[in-house]
Amino acid sequence: MGRLFQSEFLKLRRSSIWLLIFVSPILSLVLGLSELSEIGEFEQHQWTATLGIMTISHAILFLPLLTGIFSSFICRYEHVAGGWKQLLSLPVSRRNLYIVKILIVSLLIAATQILFILGLFIIGWMKGYPIEIPWGTISTSVFGGWLACMPLIALQMFASVAWSSFAAPLAVNVIFTIPNMLIVNSERFGPYYPWSQPFLMMMPNSAENFGALNVSIETLFIVIFGSLILFLGTGLVYFLRKEI
Repeated sequence: MGRLFQSEFLKLRRSSIWLLIFVSPILSLVLGLSELSEIGEFEQHQWTATLGIMTISHAILFLPLLTGIFSSFICRYEHVAGGWKQLLSLPVSRRNLYIVKILIVSLLIAATQILFILGLFIIGWMKGYPIEIPWGTISTSVFGGWLACMPLIALQMFASVAWSSFAAPLAVNVIFTIPNMLIVNSERFGPYYPWSQPFLMMMPNSAENFGALNVSIETLFIVIFGSLILFLGTGLVYFLRKEI
């Protein structure tokens, strides 16, 4: 699998995909700076209040979209000029290849999350926030958002492998991402909608309970882990049986 990692990184090394990991963190930084006039009301929780403001656009819109963009991008080379046949004619395992591609997308999302938090620290430095940084809240938010993206990555990889069109999987992802702005506020549908999970996992709870995951244990295991197993298993079985 190490050689597969090297091969995938060589394909992406000179591509523009690396620029995409900066888009959402920069826009979230701008949004956080533009809303700073309201943060003064939360002097005891400035870090968490800013984190919540930045999370709105980042987790509701950009994170779900990036899972589709990265997945389609990483499969683009194989869909051009018989790339799948050339790659699979080599002594490589289909299972390992599929898993490596998912791991690469996961690393890109992780890099996006790290840059997002760097944006939060920049805001805190510029505004002179307290030295006591709520590391528990921040780390839980970052990791929770990354974890909630795993089912979406698995689903988007399945779609990107199945469809040779670069735009088709993205169009499907956009269709399911746009309703997020309404569904995340629904107590009935929000906890079970995969595209709303990044926001629910990243958004801090009430001021009395900062740092706790904003999802129940049932949602965590049934919706996130359950959909991850379903999407990953279905996509892997399809890829193993797919005629190239």
